[in-house]
Amino acid sequence: MKIVSIVKQIEIAASPQSVWRVLFNNELNRQWLNYFSVGTFANTDWREGSRVTFTDGSNCGITGYILIGKPHTEVVIEYDGFILNGVTDTTSEDAQNYIGARESYLLTEKDGLTVLDISSDMGEDHYDQMSAAWDEALLKIKSMAEEA
Repeated sequence: MKIVSIVKQIEIAASPQSVWRVLFNNELNRQWLNYFSVGTFANTDWREGSRVTFTDGSNCGITGYILIGKPHTEVVIEYDGFILNGVTDTTSEDAQNYIGARESYLLTEKDGLTVLDISSDMGEDHYDQMSAAWDEALLKIKSMAEEA
């Protein structure tokens, strides 16, 4: 499996603190994580070094840890396994191929706006689906942050 990166950017008319809250408040982020798989939620405290799992309504997902956690500025997650029917898988060929894949969120201020840059590594066979999901998720993040 070849790993490829989705890279996207969106400008949001809200403070970095508001955007951060939408991204990393575990009650709010369920709304935009839903675009990736119904029922997806994050289980983490979002602190650097902490474990993170994203699990959907079918009890499947991905697991890793927070490599970088700078409040209101940057989060980088490094993945090290999958969750299949509630069981963590770090040893299968698919899981081994994905170890070290990253997802990053960078917030910067520009002309009174917050610029959100995301990068998300994934298997090339899911690229189109996940790229489209990111487009929808980013629009949801933008609307939630601007309405706050």
